[in-house]
Amino acid sequence: MPIRTSLCDLFNIEHPVLLAPMAGVSGGALAAAVSRGGGLGLIGGGYGDAGWLKRELDAAGDARIGVGFITWSLAREPSLLDLALSRNPAALMLSFGDFKPFLHRIRHGNTKLIVQVQTLDQAREAVEAGVDAIVAQGTEAGGHGGARATLPFVPAVVDIAQGIPVIAAGGIADGRGLAAGLALGASGALCGTTFFASDESLASENAKQAAVRATGDDTERSSVFDLARGLDWPAGWNIRTMRNAFTRRWSGDMIGLKQNLTAEQARFNVATTAGDTDIAAVIVGEAADLIGNRGPAQATLHQMISQAEEVLQRLGQLVEPDKED
Repeated sequence: MPIRTSLCDLFNIEHPVLLAPMAGVSGGALAAAVSRGGGLGLIGGGYGDAGWLKRELDAAGDARIGVGFITWSLAREPSLLDLALSRNPAALMLSFGDFKPFLHRIRHGNTKLIVQVQTLDQAREAVEAGVDAIVAQGTEAGGHGGARATLPFVPAVVDIAQGIPVIAAGGIADGRGLAAGLALGASGALCGTTFFASDESLASENAKQAAVRATGDDTERSSVFDLARGLDWPAGWNIRTMRNAFTRRWSGDMIGLKQNLTAEQARFNVATTAGDTDIAAVIVGEAADLIGNRGPAQATLHQMISQAEEVLQRLGQLVEPDKED
């Protein structure tokens, strides 16, 4: 029996799975593959490159997709929102910053607004604003995030959501995780790491190979790569990536990194262009253990759904029927 939730109804999708809008990874081809597989793919709007965003929107073709933005960065390049909305996306997802200044422009059309939160105060703001869906992101997620763990955070957000669909995120990379998120009261899952090494992903070949070999034990949260990339992220958020030679050198010496920043940024940029994962960032989360074999994104999605259906059916069998007196 297929899984059908309020998230499926909200976005008119077959499966309650959304592609995380990973900056530089979730391009048009990957978003389109997830959408055509029955989920909803979101292009990662990144840090304000209009040319890149236009190219990836074109690459999605006629697929029904969404776009995600880093909110504090979008505030500096608000024209990107107009570019995205001009393509009538199914959804706009805003994360990390004050989303309220963008509400009117998004609601003017038919695009649904998803807001990602990492604290209960942020969730309450989203509920009060009447957003269409809330992503409750646990710290297990790859990329930027907060400090709350997925397992206790998701149901806490569900309890205050007042019927707004909640999407679980952070450490969910297979059907077991999707089933767990549904059991917590979520209406679906936002997944990034599991699609990172997909054929359609924009990650470098070396990064994909590194992700497949990795486990969650190989990841850590720090601000090393934000400094290396020259990104002035606001306080309260840092980024989960794989450990490598660069993090081992600098994660315990941020002052030293700042003192040597010009040289280290140059070294980092060369490594990123070359796909040198000893220095360049591989941005995956604790669910790296579960990436498994590489392949098309649709195959990964369908395997996740099949496994979730099996898990939910098996769990249902654990409940014995009431015995008649």
